[in-house]
Amino acid sequence: MKLYYKPGACSLSPHIVLEECGLPYETEAVDLKTKVTAGGADFTRINPKGYVPALLLDGGELLTEGPAIVQYLADRVPEKRLAPPNGTVERYRLQSWLTFIGTELHRSCSPFFNPASGDTWKAAAMANLERRLDYTNGELAGKAYLLGDDFSVADAYLFTVLSWMPFVKIDLSRWSNLTAFQARVAARPAVQAALKAEGLA
Repeated sequence: MKLYYKPGACSLSPHIVLEECGLPYETEAVDLKTKVTAGGADFTRINPKGYVPALLLDGGELLTEGPAIVQYLADRVPEKRLAPPNGTVERYRLQSWLTFIGTELHRSCSPFFNPASGDTWKAAAMANLERRLDYTNGELAGKAYLLGDDFSVADAYLFTVLSWMPFVKIDLSRWSNLTAFQARVAARPAVQAALKAEGLA
């Protein structure tokens, strides 16, 4: 397998999950402005969507969209308990968290990475983001991870999005459960390995 990624972007989530899985894989960085990979390939010929993450499977198929990629990886190694079994209520809770992180937290950060975003758009996004962080902080009360005691692929995604907060100019210390969560996840060897590989540690 090969993961196409941009350091620190949402592709960090499947990068962490690949390390947690212990499966063999390669990585190749992508310049999202030029759409050229580190190896000189036209990334739009690999992934016509033009963004990361993209996971090239050993059989030649390409998987895109982080939540789909991380569930695929988790299902490859069920003994790692990175996702509850398919068909269980717990699996749908995982999917609920992946959707929430993607559509409510990740999306609310987008205006801060877009130079064309106006102040009104950024203010609305900030208010929404703070409400969503309030909610997530409350949901983590008394829990190590989003689903309870076991680290899941949703935690890798949440960790990734929360790592953008300094850029967004949000001080996470306002939410004690979120800061404790970030420290807990950051201490995992797989997370450290992914961060180091992306030049972030």
